[in-house]
Amino acid sequence: MTLEDIKTIGIVGAGQMGRGIAQVCATAGYRVLLVDVTEASLTEALAKIRAGLERASERGSLTSYRAGEALALIRPTVELDRLHAVQLVIEAIPEDLALKERLFAELNRICRPRAILASNTSSISITKLGTAAGRPADVVGLHFMNPAPVMHLLEVVRGLETSETTLNLALGLAKRLGKTPVLAKDVPGFIVNRILIPMINEAIFALENGVASAEDIDLAMVTGANHPVGPLALADRIGLDTVLSICDVLHRGLGDAKFRPCPLLRRYVEAGWLGRKTGRGFFLYEASGERREALSGRT
Repeated sequence: MTLEDIKTIGIVGAGQMGRGIAQVCATAGYRVLLVDVTEASLTEALAKIRAGLERASERGSLTSYRAGEALALIRPTVELDRLHAVQLVIEAIPEDLALKERLFAELNRICRPRAILASNTSSISITKLGTAAGRPADVVGLHFMNPAPVMHLLEVVRGLETSETTLNLALGLAKRLGKTPVLAKDVPGFIVNRILIPMINEAIFALENGVASAEDIDLAMVTGANHPVGPLALADRIGLDTVLSICDVLHRGLGDAKFRPCPLLRRYVEAGWLGRKTGRGFFLYEASGERREALSGRT
């Protein structure tokens, strides 16, 4: 298979990352099959994709005609078996190894030989997913940054048995999607999260230890380190459950105590305070996702 053979891309998972990746692929002119388990999730995803394309049109990065064309290229479905006809699948389901392994085993059954099976995982082993699929040469990591339509970086992760053909197709696709690809080894956290998540985790330790308020920790990093957003607000945007999952993967996979998740992070996740998507994390949010106020003090 060549890059020109890729006409339709399947995306499994219509959450924040899945719908963002769908928007990116459709904007680049690819037909997209967006798969999720419920019609309600797909309806919500399409509404948010439509809003994202409208914002792109308002900013002038897309004409309104091109935005309409992109939206028309996305087909939602709850039927995983419809992926039999696609040339490439990008998995964007929750960061749960067992869940992803089951999905890749199903994709092996459904997808045609030589179809590329990619994962948007932010930390889980591509080699393990390749083994689960039973076709490791065709499995590769395509880790988009959040929000996918805005961020330029795309981590391309090579599993132990990922073939040169699959790797080169992934790198070529990244460029066709308008992304800047970087090649990472299949190690916990890859590049970005290996560096970013420990920083976020340390900011949570600072909050738990009473070093400063959530507002001042973020303000210090924005104005003192020139970060575009503070680490606690960024954790809320990523989702505290996802941050905890990556911390756990780093801690287990690298065996270093410095990656130990902050107990405060674990307590917030246990309470269901997952950040913007639940309306409460280190800050409070309106239903629109706009921030209201900080949660003061220690918990």
